[in-house]
Amino acid sequence: MRRRALLALPLLAAPALARAQTAPLAVVASFTILADMARQIGGPRVAVTAIVGPDVDSHVFQARPSHAEALRNAGLVLRNDIGFEPWLDRLLGAAGPRGRVVTVTEGITPRVLEGGHNHSHGGPGRRQQHFVAPRRVPDPHAWQDLRLAATYLRNIEAALTAADPAGAAEYRSRAAAYGARLAALDTWVRAQIATVPEARRKVITNHDAFGYFGAAYGVTFLAPQGLSTHGEPSAGDLGGLIRQVRAEGITAVFLENATNPAILERLAQEAGVRVQGRLYADALSAEGGPAPSYEAMFRHNLGLLVPAMRGAA
Repeated sequence: MRRRALLALPLLAAPALARAQTAPLAVVASFTILADMARQIGGPRVAVTAIVGPDVDSHVFQARPSHAEALRNAGLVLRNDIGFEPWLDRLLGAAGPRGRVVTVTEGITPRVLEGGHNHSHGGPGRRQQHFVAPRRVPDPHAWQDLRLAATYLRNIEAALTAADPAGAAEYRSRAAAYGARLAALDTWVRAQIATVPEARRKVITNHDAFGYFGAAYGVTFLAPQGLSTHGEPSAGDLGGLIRQVRAEGITAVFLENATNPAILERLAQEAGVRVQGRLYADALSAEGGPAPSYEAMFRHNLGLLVPAMRGAA
């Protein structure tokens, strides 16, 4: 009787073992755009969590203990880097994740810009401002060029395959299909931009998040803030931008979904122009919003940008 019970143990353990082997891979992405890419490639084999959620600014994000716990238990961590998530290194150090940490921009040569800004610090009643001198800083917003997204996809597919080799064929197939959709979307974006006269392709946004988009698609983006939303423009810089909006008749003035609207609303008021809507730059919307996915973000943004650049009401 004892021998029959012992022989049955492997049979009883088999269902539990099968469940363990088929459990989704726990993936933590630093922000929503990477999380969406991981879901598109990973499909049902992954369970993806974004540390910085929908409509939240990654530049000034404040992590909580629950975020460290999520990182600690992740089988894979995806980050953009190039200075986009300045808080993440500290969080990773505190969490000690068991899974591999992958930088998905690996292989991309970033745009480099001159970055100077006014920086404030101190608590209420003690705030002080000082000017941070211009220095050459890399632009982290590479996802704004759909052709560079191919590098993101390649790195995510490789990371998922390394963490879950049994899913390699599925990851490869899903990444190929996703890449084809993004290539078609890139063609559509170029066709839409081509309908706008070159002289009208000028846009004002909160901060310099669309540099890759502008370089890829032939649009000039101007912003009162620099690459990060930490900084505040000087009165002289803001005044110069207001004068440029008036002189050049720029009509495409937009807020961003995850940034403070105060500076841009002031610019629009003083320049005598109307804010044309809200673009999605560094974060997606929640489900049910206008930009719940990376693909939807581009379609939403183009739907606002093109008529605004033309000067349509």
